[in-house]
Amino acid sequence: METRELRYFVAVAEELHFGRAAQRLGIAQPPLSRAIAGLERRLGAALLERGSRGVTLTGAGAVLLREARAALDAVEAAERRTRRAALAGTGRPAVVLAAKAGASSELLAKLLDAYAAEPGAVTVDVLLCGPGEQAPVLRDGRADVALLHRPFDDTAGFETEELHTEGQVAILPAGHPLGTRTELRLGEITGLPDLPLPRWPRPDGTFPDGPGPQVRDHTQLTQLIALGRACAIVPETGRAGLAEGLTAVPVVDAPRVTTVIAWPPHSRSTAVAGLIRAATAL
Repeated sequence: METRELRYFVAVAEELHFGRAAQRLGIAQPPLSRAIAGLERRLGAALLERGSRGVTLTGAGAVLLREARAALDAVEAAERRTRRAALAGTGRPAVVLAAKAGASSELLAKLLDAYAAEPGAVTVDVLLCGPGEQAPVLRDGRADVALLHRPFDDTAGFETEELHTEGQVAILPAGHPLGTRTELRLGEITGLPDLPLPRWPRPDGTFPDGPGPQVRDHTQLTQLIALGRACAIVPETGRAGLAEGLTAVPVVDAPRVTTVIAWPPHSRSTAVAGLIRAATAL
């Protein structure tokens, strides 16, 4: 299969309409239809069910959509990493580590110090991301390695090593009645009318429905909590460096969070390998 065919198929599978897919791709509809039909003939499988109102995916089509997205992400990542390697050839080589802004700060600092002390260590450029952004930037080649957090981040398709598992705490305004408690339960937090949980953006940039404020970064969240407009449930390490006016209370029935270091399975970078060794040694 050619990457062009995969891009054509993904467009049709996502739009579920040949006309809209052709417009999105900037081509005429007839060659698009011929390309998909040719792909189906070569694979010996129907990928789409055509109807008067559009198209639907067959079981085989759903499999190809998932695999095609992964393949196209890998191609894009290869392009990005190759360009970065070429630029590194003109100066000092570097490895890009993606991490969630405001999370795992102590672990990240220890990791950078431990790796810097290793013989042959290269520069580590830290790419601070919003919630859920680390996995996409690792997949598309903007990062070489990432710190991810299960069960929140998608680690499918990556090699991983577990680094740390911890409970979660509720971050509240210091003067809130629940802030004096020694422990809380999820039900006590999720139903607070005066302190709703924030709404983080989805991968497509839209926000889920709900009463909570729309939040895009850690700084914005802490300001809203201090103002008494929201609360949050975060890993225990969120206690570190807690801003004035905030308090943290353990949430005993919240799912435990495991921090992992993740990298693409095809990576052959000695710098990435060294960073992973330093992380697991911690």
